[in-house]
Amino acid sequence: MDLRIYLQEKKRLVDYALERYVPSSDGHASTIYKAMRYSLFAGGKRLRPILTIASSEAVGGYTDSVLPFACAIELIHTYSLIHDDLPAMDDDDYRRGNLTNHKVYGEAAAILAGDALLTEAFRLMTDSNTISGIDPNTVLDVINDIADAAGASGMVGGQMVDIELEGKQVDISDVEYIHTHKTGALIASSVRIGARLGGGTEDEVGLLSMYGSVIGLAFQTVDDILNVEGDEALLGKSVGSDANKKKATYPAVLGIDDSKKTADELIDKAIGYLKQFDDKAEPLRMIARYIGKRKA
Repeated sequence: MDLRIYLQEKKRLVDYALERYVPSSDGHASTIYKAMRYSLFAGGKRLRPILTIASSEAVGGYTDSVLPFACAIELIHTYSLIHDDLPAMDDDDYRRGNLTNHKVYGEAAAILAGDALLTEAFRLMTDSNTISGIDPNTVLDVINDIADAAGASGMVGGQMVDIELEGKQVDISDVEYIHTHKTGALIASSVRIGARLGGGTEDEVGLLSMYGSVIGLAFQTVDDILNVEGDEALLGKSVGSDANKKKATYPAVLGIDDSKKTADELIDKAIGYLKQFDDKAEPLRMIARYIGKRKA
């Protein structure tokens, strides 16, 4: 199969659904919708929702049933990027080659846009019009999983530790904690909920969960590497910011060569968790390889 075509097709599905779920508005609150949509449609790869779809397919599930939850994951991811770029956090001017949200709409609107996207994610996952036909207990389990991955025990907690350890002496366990929580938790959840919604067995959900955790760590490891030697034109943002802020990263602790070796080992490990799956899991295998070799 051609991964490029697969990613394009699934991205179109997600983008079309997001257009329906987060429409524009000309009313009194039009500015908040503009700010939300500015970042939501700023050219993201939609990797997390695509992983949700691919994981569901791997266990014989269907795209339609997982699409609202896949889109909810993307709403949460987008909110996190808006807040991550704020002056109080990473203070970035560009994201995906465009001015960051607060540079266009101001800090207050950016904070509120992030808040609105996060809230909209949970509204979407509890909307009877979008989740009809899905077992209510499964819906509850999935929402709980996503909330756990996005909150203090996951992404938010990892971000806090990332900030606290800037400029401090760290070891590899510190870096792994930050990466598995700040980035890896939501990626792992994306894969896991796809398997649950797709009707996977407990063994299948467990294996795919481990796959998701490992590729989540690999994704951030590669991100660290690209921040050192990536192409700014491809990345759409500046490089070298991690070193300037003395962040806890793999290159800072292991050096660039060992960081690359670690990323390769993680990708091989992730693919190993897919051994018992048939060809329906091939997109997941190819996405893992893509994560290891990506340039943006």
